[in-house]
Amino acid sequence: MLHPRQDLAPYPQEFERLWRAFMTARVSLGLMLVGLQGGLFLWVPQQSVLPLLIVLVYWGAALAVRLLTKPRAFGHTFDPQWISTVGIDLLVFAALQAGHNSSINYSPLFALPVLMASILGSLLMAMGTSAVVTLLLFGYASWVSIQTPWDTTTQFVQAALTGAGCFVIAVLASQLASRLASVELRAQRSHGAAASQRQVNELVIESLSDGVVVVDAHFQVRCVNPAALTMLGLSTKPDTDAPWLLTQQPAWRDLLEVVRQSHATQSQQQRDLSIQNTGQGPRHLRVHTQLTQSLEVEALPLCVVFMQDQREMQARLRTEKLASMGRMSAAVAHEIRNPLAAIVQANALLAEDLPEPSQLRLTQMVQQNAQRLEKIVHDVLHLAQVSGQDGTMTGAVLDLKESVVRVSRDWQQQVAAVDYLTLNLPDGDCEVWFDTEHLRRIVVNLLDNARRFASGQPGSIQVSVSLPGATWGQAAVGLHVWSDGGPLDPSVEQHLFEPFFSSDSRSSGLGLYICRELCQSHGAHMSYDRTFRQMNQVQQSGNEFSVMFGMDTPVASPARLQADKAT
Repeated sequence: MLHPRQDLAPYPQEFERLWRAFMTARVSLGLMLVGLQGGLFLWVPQQSVLPLLIVLVYWGAALAVRLLTKPRAFGHTFDPQWISTVGIDLLVFAALQAGHNSSINYSPLFALPVLMASILGSLLMAMGTSAVVTLLLFGYASWVSIQTPWDTTTQFVQAALTGAGCFVIAVLASQLASRLASVELRAQRSHGAAASQRQVNELVIESLSDGVVVVDAHFQVRCVNPAALTMLGLSTKPDTDAPWLLTQQPAWRDLLEVVRQSHATQSQQQRDLSIQNTGQGPRHLRVHTQLTQSLEVEALPLCVVFMQDQREMQARLRTEKLASMGRMSAAVAHEIRNPLAAIVQANALLAEDLPEPSQLRLTQMVQQNAQRLEKIVHDVLHLAQVSGQDGTMTGAVLDLKESVVRVSRDWQQQVAAVDYLTLNLPDGDCEVWFDTEHLRRIVVNLLDNARRFASGQPGSIQVSVSLPGATWGQAAVGLHVWSDGGPLDPSVEQHLFEPFFSSDSRSSGLGLYICRELCQSHGAHMSYDRTFRQMNQVQQSGNEFSVMFGMDTPVASPARLQADKAT
């Protein structure tokens, strides 16, 4: 059998509540006894004052224990805690029983100390208290039998019955207290386990990349995770006391219809839908619902809505597909090197035997393109191994302004964008450590992206170079490509430099990723921001991609630049 103190040890408030209830009952009982004995003393002739004094002392002692003593369980012996409570009760009730000269029987009062010992102590303490009560009753019966020998049987029978009742009360109360304590302990442990499981579930739901929304039959949102808030076009959950309903936003009507059908048919639903909030682009979602199984008969089931962003799903599919293609490309690049080397060697031998200048120009074209292929093979191998390398590449000291002008002019001629490309170049030297071909690839990629979203007006694409100190806090040379295109969708901006992610289904999503990797390999840093530029005498907002050179590694330090100049 479990000891009540052991059951309630993790929950001291429950024991304190029971202890204070018994102490309050003792004070109340003492006050009633004072009133009773005071009335008898006033109304009954020749009434002794001793019982009144006894109950006054008892009431004072009970009040002192209630106010001054801290709750503490009884031990297995008659310790001071037992003596100051149960012991005093037994002594006072026995004195009242022995000293009364009226028809009042005080023996039922012995039930209080027996109950107190049974609930606040162990079964052994309860049985000991019952034994003390029985001995006191038999002692009183013996004393009465001496005074009235003709009426001894009744007194002993009453003492025996009262003692037996005390033992029964002790056993039943102790068993019941242990049972209730163990049940309460299991309930508390179950509640704690449920709370822990609820916290785990909340952590899992919060970390899911898929959106999760729980909606009841009245279309009130009960639970939502951050991913679902983003898909619904919200930054945070509405912090209001009013219910949050799916009917509040017209953009959610398709989602509301799926939830309504799921509740109406009591079945799962799956659908592809679009959510377009004000000021945001459409977000295409794949939604499927599941209904919870209610444990209560009258409770209505909840609809759990799982939402997946189709753009991210397609990006993951492209990632897996292009990752496989990347591994194959790396293997193919290895195989291309040998035939390419043979082509270069054969072209060199052929150039030695061709006297005509026109034919030599053809061999030079072959040589230039073969070198370009060799460069592409090297970059593919580098990107395939970028996670396992230190990220550095060979380069040379470049005049950034001259390189930007050359690449921009070549790009203008290729795409016929002479009218709307503007160059803003500062005065003074502007040298950086970078690879020429890699810089050309970065500039061309940024210009292609700008042309895709620019308006086509004069100055709608601007390429500029900034020197250290041009803006507050700038400590490096910067290259900036700006266009007057509209703002990016937050979901696109969040994954802008991730591989295989693109807002255009025709794009592989590798352009900006490769540019960023090339920048990091040369100690540069690429970033995006929404800025204002002067366009047609008006401040115009637009998208700006910036490359800050020599930000991450010391490869572009002045000592390194001087060393390369010397060589």
